[in-house]
Amino acid sequence: MIKHALTVTRDANFAEWYQTVITEADMAEESGVRGCMVIRPWGYGIWERIQRLLDDQIKATGHENCYFPLFIPLSYFEKEAEHVEGFAKEMAVVTHHRLVSDGKGGLMPDPTAKLEEPLVVRPTSETVIGTAFARWVQSWRDLPVLINQWANVVRWEMRTRMFLRTTEFLWQEGHTAHATEAEAREETLKMLEVYRAFAEECVALPVVAGEKPENERFPGAVATYSIEAMMQDGKALQAGTSHFLGTNFASAQNIRFQNAEGQLELAQTTSWGMSTRMIGGLIMVHGDDDGLRVPPRVAPWQIVIVPMLRDQPEDAAIVDYCKGLQAELAKLHAFGEPVRALLDLRPAKAATKRWGWVKKGAPIVIEVGGRDVAGGNVSVIRRDRLYREDGKLDSAVVAKSDFVAVAATTLGAIQSTLFDQAKARLEANIARDVTDFAGLERAFAETVKTPGFVEVQWSKPTGAALDAVVERLKALKLTLRNVPMNAAAAEGTCLFTGAPAVERVLVGRAY
Repeated sequence: MIKHALTVTRDANFAEWYQTVITEADMAEESGVRGCMVIRPWGYGIWERIQRLLDDQIKATGHENCYFPLFIPLSYFEKEAEHVEGFAKEMAVVTHHRLVSDGKGGLMPDPTAKLEEPLVVRPTSETVIGTAFARWVQSWRDLPVLINQWANVVRWEMRTRMFLRTTEFLWQEGHTAHATEAEAREETLKMLEVYRAFAEECVALPVVAGEKPENERFPGAVATYSIEAMMQDGKALQAGTSHFLGTNFASAQNIRFQNAEGQLELAQTTSWGMSTRMIGGLIMVHGDDDGLRVPPRVAPWQIVIVPMLRDQPEDAAIVDYCKGLQAELAKLHAFGEPVRALLDLRPAKAATKRWGWVKKGAPIVIEVGGRDVAGGNVSVIRRDRLYREDGKLDSAVVAKSDFVAVAATTLGAIQSTLFDQAKARLEANIARDVTDFAGLERAFAETVKTPGFVEVQWSKPTGAALDAVVERLKALKLTLRNVPMNAAAAEGTCLFTGAPAVERVLVGRAY
């Protein structure tokens, strides 16, 4: 029987396990403000890696970074009715600009300092960026406009969970304006593919890319696309979205340009974003009963060296040996970047540090003791395969030179292993044989674990017919996820309406 590092397992209580991983891996902690979190260095280090890699990919597609204000005038939202309706319940609003004493030892808003116009704390930036686009775009020669910003946003959530659904979160949001609908639609799908490739190649997170049904569209969008990931408990996580906005926002914000023939036209716009929710997905897809497992491409430290010191004279030689190993590793490259190796010299027991890094999910942990130094060896622990068949910790003693020779390829192997495991789980848990609503009910009958996704025939209903489908699914705590882009052709009739099917749609429980 293996004694795992965490006190709760995924099978026993997945929600509690998730929170335990965040705590034990020093990812984040409560801040004192409901729904807001303090992201600790290891958690933020993963976000920095996500930023670095995704930012490079965004810039490679021709976008430039900029920054827009945190506060947005309420009147900007009122110009786009559907958009403001979609976010109204989540908006945090600033109404005063000064505090005064309440006469009882506390503070209160100064009644004389009320703002002429309330300011919304940024929930998303379509309105303020659209207003800027209206200033920037005059001629077809000014198009396309391709920008991105890294920022924080605030959406007042009733039920919060760290990284997955928080009142304040970090993200990037891209916004573009184009001369034609075809260009804007191409941009929307291009960025969806950037997200798919990033999730799978960098975060080792297999996803299903596709178009959201009408009821799941971003408020004010003509079409919304998403990448959907499956967590180990079978639930869906929307990991990134890309929206074709058409001329809806351009009309509200007067983004017009003179075309080559001298006529005025409305610009076609898009927006797309990915957030710190991706870290929540990483935890729930790759974590195990010993903590987090971080894919090497997004790990702040890919290799951690733990010297086994005993307050003895030979400690100095062990430290020197470890420094030499660190220097050798720093010369290597993995995934086109220098290998990131940390020498952990904190004053703590080696076993404590070892299990601390196991829980954090460092891809490779190296232990070095006096015997290793004498023999020119290192003890290697790979986080993707922590135990041997007999249940004991898989700590392989190998020659230092041999480890250095394969360190970069080993990191590549760990990256691939994590993706392959998650991909196999995703594919094994998409059911495609459900043909009626009773079968859908049976598939999602109350069990310890959500079964995954069900892909069903879909007639693409709209209006009241779609509302009726949504309500039936809501009673089962299910939602329509997306229409997979790589799905087989539709055949037969829609599971919900009985009308001829035109495509296939994924149904699942979601975070």
